[in-house]
Amino acid sequence: MRVLAVLLAAGGGTRFIGPTHKLDSVLGEQSVFAHALQHLMASGLADIAVVTGATEREVPAGVTLLHNPHWQHGQATSIRCAIDEAERVGADAVLFGLADQPFIDPGAWKLVADAPAEWPIVLATYGTTRGPHPVRLHRSVWALVPSSGDDGARLVIRDHPELVHTLECPGSADDIDTLEDLQRWTSS
Repeated sequence: MRVLAVLLAAGGGTRFIGPTHKLDSVLGEQSVFAHALQHLMASGLADIAVVTGATEREVPAGVTLLHNPHWQHGQATSIRCAIDEAERVGADAVLFGLADQPFIDPGAWKLVADAPAEWPIVLATYGTTRGPHPVRLHRSVWALVPSSGDDGARLVIRDHPELVHTLECPGSADDIDTLEDLQRWTSS
């Protein structure tokens, strides 16, 4: 099964009140975005893309850059952008995660990507926390994803629990949404 792995990096980050966009904030020695992309690339997955919108991003050779001109209309528009690319390249599934989640382990990306092909929706879990990222959507459910709004795939997951499978993954789905989130991680 061919899987297109996508890092969603299109949002405006409006809850982050800091000197830069949240994805450009430094965590350790690199940006939040760089951590997230590095972990995805370390998974060994062959087809990787990044969806941008509010800000531009640079990506290394071999990573496809997709621009979402409708990013203001919610996360679903970025997922749709990823699905369009997956259709274009002939992928069977799209696997996506959020660029503000720098602690998703490369192993989590790989486990969810490699889940059985007959599982339409696959979510990562972390201990007692249902991630859900990364999440893999098989082409059989792409038509169920809304075309706008911030719910993204959450509506599909909520409305079709019979299609959802979970996998326990290494790492953490903690995200950096606010300056306080960043400070909590930089001080620990």
